[in-house]
Amino acid sequence: MNLLSVFARGGPIMFAILACSIIGLVILIEKYLVLRRARVNVGEFMSKLRGILQRGDIRGAIGFCSGVDVPLANILKKGLLNFDEGEQKVKEAVESAGKEEIYKLERHLAILATIAGIAPLLGFLGTVTGMIRSFRVIEMMAGVVNPADLAGGIWEALLTTAFGLMVGIPAYGFYNYFVTRVHRFVFEVENSSTEFLTLVRSGKLGEGEKYPEAVPTARETQVGTEEYFRVKTK
Repeated sequence: MNLLSVFARGGPIMFAILACSIIGLVILIEKYLVLRRARVNVGEFMSKLRGILQRGDIRGAIGFCSGVDVPLANILKKGLLNFDEGEQKVKEAVESAGKEEIYKLERHLAILATIAGIAPLLGFLGTVTGMIRSFRVIEMMAGVVNPADLAGGIWEALLTTAFGLMVGIPAYGFYNYFVTRVHRFVFEVENSSTEFLTLVRSGKLGEGEKYPEAVPTARETQVGTEEYFRVKTK
């Protein structure tokens, strides 16, 4: 008996469980890639950025953030782009960018949680429909049945329950894992943003070169990125 024939014995509810498994797998891959992209050594990143800011090199700080494609860099870059508007505008820009990046990380997690809850329930529904099918056979045959007559309903009952749990349990585990990663990211962003705003508030930022009208060139962005990764690999 191959997998396809086993799947067919589970009845129509198996297709709903299969759809849940496919959607869940797509979300797992998407969240893994998004969270992997968001990874950064916060200590080294903030140390490098702090050194640039304390020299008053706003242009260099923007170039550095532009060359590091992670959510934390995107958030602080939004603040730097509003530096000339004052501390309040910087704070609002950082908060707005932070909400946007957190939304991107949390997107589709609710669907994964729903799949973790729905898949086992679909399995239990299959159990009920399978037992109904078995009892219907008993009724039709006036109680004179053998195990082979009930096998179809029992197959449906057991297979849907098993497949529902096989989808729901991993989905629930990965959901909790991703939520933990997102919470850790939020904590790091809050700490880094507080440090950044403290520099703005203390007046240590902007004593040198002011933020220019032009956006950093591609070459300047590349240099900032290369310096960052040289520090990171030491």
